[in-house]
Amino acid sequence: MRIGVLKEIKTKEHRVAVTPEGVEQMREHGHEVFVEIDAGNGSDFSNKEYETAGATICRSPEEIYQKSEMIMKVKEPLPVEYPLIKNGQIIFTYFHFAASIELTKAIMDSGAVAIAYETVERENGSLPLLTPMSEVAGRLSIQEGAKYLEKTYGGCGVLLSGVPGVEPGTVLIIGGGIVGTNAAKVACGLGAKVYLLDNDPERLRYLSDIMPKNCFLVMSSPGTIRRLLKEADLVVGAVLIPGAVAPKLISREMLTLMKKGSVIVDVAIDQGGCVETAKPTTHDNPIYEVDGVVHYCVANMPGAVSYTSTKALTNVTLPYALEIADKGYENAALENPEIAKGINIIQGKVTYKAVAEAFGLEYWALESLL
Repeated sequence: MRIGVLKEIKTKEHRVAVTPEGVEQMREHGHEVFVEIDAGNGSDFSNKEYETAGATICRSPEEIYQKSEMIMKVKEPLPVEYPLIKNGQIIFTYFHFAASIELTKAIMDSGAVAIAYETVERENGSLPLLTPMSEVAGRLSIQEGAKYLEKTYGGCGVLLSGVPGVEPGTVLIIGGGIVGTNAAKVACGLGAKVYLLDNDPERLRYLSDIMPKNCFLVMSSPGTIRRLLKEADLVVGAVLIPGAVAPKLISREMLTLMKKGSVIVDVAIDQGGCVETAKPTTHDNPIYEVDGVVHYCVANMPGAVSYTSTKALTNVTLPYALEIADKGYENAALENPEIAKGINIIQGKVTYKAVAEAFGLEYWALESLL
């Protein structure tokens, strides 16, 4: 199969979909790989490294789209790319369709086959291609939140760790999945007082066995969230419903309960955000203020630590990419239910129920199209 790797064009997105080592493995499987010039620069991978691994360097995204049967990206295609996508072309990337009707309709109109990293799902419900970026985003949420608590950025001037004689900051994390757990690990490591909320008692029992003593596991409810918002210096929204719009757990009205200069990091912004006042921001302009509360809602947080993120992403996406390329997406989906779960759209037909429900679109059972 002819595989294309694009240079990301989302603002300050420094990741790349495949490392040179990944290209080498694709070549060993007999596939031809096209890499856009300078695609790996943001992750410290040079054109020469890709050429040495066996890739052909292309001068433009138009050339990549024209030559490739499967496109590999990190983030969703942007409007400037929509006209370049070919009918029947496989696009393998993070899509987060439920957050954008424009993107969903553009991919439907293109006739492409959209395989979304974020909905590839194992039998146990885990999301293997989302996990490493969730780990990065969870850990980074505390790093970024701590920075924007600084008075310099409009925060309330709280140091999360505290110092001898001064109490530490308080962190409220809503959602005890991969993002929330990793956020809690870092916040606890700094010495903050951490509340980690989830609505699954079994998950809370498990986390109570592995988290340190400064992490308090609490059953989530609207009343609990309202109570803890009054105390929190930093709030991390870490709620995920695979492929669907994130539920709004913090309303505009709830912001009035929060301290002036407190910070919200909404990691769920890719799926629409779990905070009513959240709107996507970029690394160029990452924060804004509503009712005295600083909001950080960067939709591609792991792009800030691109070397780590790119290597972590390739570790998990490459085996699936090779299976799709080796067998074709139809046979790969028939033989591997994890890949089948990743297919969201086939030539204008929505095959992922949560996406169809988000926009009132017709849903097609995948089996009927393979």
